[in-house]
Amino acid sequence: MDQGLQDLGDYIKASLPNDIIRIQDICGELIVAVYPEKIADVLMFLRNDGNCQFKILIDICGVDYPQRNPRFEVVYNLLSLTQNQRIRIKLLVDEEISVPTATGVYSSAGWFEREAWDLYGIIFSNHDDLRRILTDYGFEGHPLRKDFPLTGHVEVRYDESQKRVVYDPVKLTQDYRTFDFLSPWEGMTADLPGDEKASDEPIEEGQS
Repeated sequence: MDQGLQDLGDYIKASLPNDIIRIQDICGELIVAVYPEKIADVLMFLRNDGNCQFKILIDICGVDYPQRNPRFEVVYNLLSLTQNQRIRIKLLVDEEISVPTATGVYSSAGWFEREAWDLYGIIFSNHDDLRRILTDYGFEGHPLRKDFPLTGHVEVRYDESQKRVVYDPVKLTQDYRTFDFLSPWEGMTADLPGDEKASDEPIEEGQS
């Protein structure tokens, strides 16, 4: 681990011994795993402490591991311009457990948390406006979950007779095809026009 990251990790661990699960260096990035209920306190410390000063929240995103319990990871990426350092905060949560909102620490967290709710269904408690932000308000499900069907649940179209947008159950225009992974040239067995001109026999001199 880079000495600067090592020192920063040791300092955070010593300052927040009851909030931090573990600290790792993965590919030169400092990864801090925290308890979900402690996330607001950890973010507040990282923002305000003079040795950290992570004033900028780059983003908040979700990660889905449907075979694991808890199922979701919530990832916070922070930047300190003063220290010229980045840090990644992670916590584990499932569908029933909510995560305390970070909007009291970073105002920009509002839209990031709405996106995580919209796409993954991760709940952020005490969020003032936790509603969909990328999908339609009547959208069913959370489309970035690994078990969400690729076709979706409904299709949207404009109905000329009703003069409005309507939602219909998904109907595939054809069945799924089974591909053999052969290109048209490799998979073609019949002779094509002009193939009769081809010959494996060598052309003698003077012949054309």
